[in-house]
Amino acid sequence: MSTSSFDQAAQQFDSLFFGPARAYAALSLDYTEKLVAAQFDAVKAYSELSLTQARAVLDVKDADGLRSYVEGQQKVAKDLSERLKGDAEKVVAMNQEFLQEGQKLVEESVKSASKASASKASATSAKAAAK
Repeated sequence: MSTSSFDQAAQQFDSLFFGPARAYAALSLDYTEKLVAAQFDAVKAYSELSLTQARAVLDVKDADGLRSYVEGQQKVAKDLSERLKGDAEKVVAMNQEFLQEGQKLVEESVKSASKASASKASATSAKAAAK
């Protein structure tokens, strides 16, 4: 096998296998980074809310303070449910984006493999015709 044939085979192997694998790994890493950042933001917000509520309970000193605290829980529950909904929508959007980008990578890999296969078949046919 000559050096040019080896280089061509290595290039085809890279374009058919390693290139798509690297692209998918980069996509997965970007997705993981976004997901972890979203989770950190959510944990921070929920932790702050929990600590705020714990401090509010500690401030209850009488019946009026308890009534005020309980009334405030409706707003806290509403805010928390809105936050949960927003966080869920954010994760769903990230998942959909990841899926779409993954599908694009697969389509590009299939097109690349088809072109490589077609060009190899035509080169083989040309060699056979030349003999």
